[in-house]
Parts: sequence; C-alpha cells; structure tokens
Amino acid sequence: MKKNICILFFLVSISLIAQIKGKVIKVKDGDTIVVLLENKTRETLRLAEVDCPESGQAFGNNAKQFTSDQGFGKNIVFYKIGKDRYRRSVAGVFYDGDKYLSREIVKAGFGWWYFKASKNTELQKFQDEAKSKKLGLWSDKNAVSPWEFRKNKKSKVK
Repeated sequence: MKKNICILFFLVSISLIAQIKGKVIKVKDGDTIVVLLENKTRETLRLAEVDCPESGQAFGNNAKQFTSDQGFGKNIVFYKIGKDRYRRSVAGVFYDGDKYLSREIVKAGFGWWYFKASKNTELQKFQDEAKSKKLGLWSDKNAVSPWEFRKNKKSKVK
C-alpha cells in the first residue's frame, strides 16, 4: 500500500509540472542523455534521482550501455524538476509507456539511488534488492558510489 501511495504522490507531483516530449538521440553516460525536442532543438538531461558510475569508474561503461539499451532512439516524455550545477535540466524520464528510466537503472544495478536529491524511497528498495542479488555494479563487493569516486579524484588532484 505504501508503495502505491509513493508512486501516486510522485505521479501527481510530476503531473503538475509541464510534460515535454522528445526523442533520445545520444547517451552521454549512465545518467545523462541528449533529447531532440519536437521543435527540433536539443536538450541535455541529467536523470533525476539516480547517480551512475563515472566514465572512468568501474561499471561506468556498463551503466552507459544499459541506459542506451533502454532509451536510445526512443520517444520519451520527461518532466523537468530543476537544473544541476552544470546548468543541465534535471528530469524524470519515461519511455515505453510508463517505464521510469531512473528506476530501471537502479533496479538493474547500474546506478545508485541519489538519496541526497530524492525522497523516493521506492528506489532505495530497488537498490537494496539489486544489491542483494549482486546485479550490475553490485557484483563488486567494493563498489564505490560516484560521489565518493569524484571526491577521491578531487583530493588526489590537490
């Protein structure tokens, strides 16, 4: 019941935000895509609620491939929820009817639930399940979150 209420709350909240349609024309990494909008402009989207391994990090290429397999060339609907520090739109992306791309990434074990920017605890449950099944990046018992990877990389540069 709580799961249904969570999903309902999320869907109601995003329905208050403008729905935008487009087609995925490029996957930059596991959590960043480029979309061709109906007006023929391009927009880079940072996927909401998920953080995938960086390109130079273990499973970074796997995460990118998974996102590409799920969304490349597909028509999508997305809802902007803000901007990130790089001025990209942060968005909830839906494809194949009702599939939520961030959820599919977490379920498959190719990204972390980005709890710092999400209250969607359903994603925590999917992450725990992927971890217990050792799916994707969870097959590595020493998996490092992208935010820790970036922090460690920054401290080595100094």
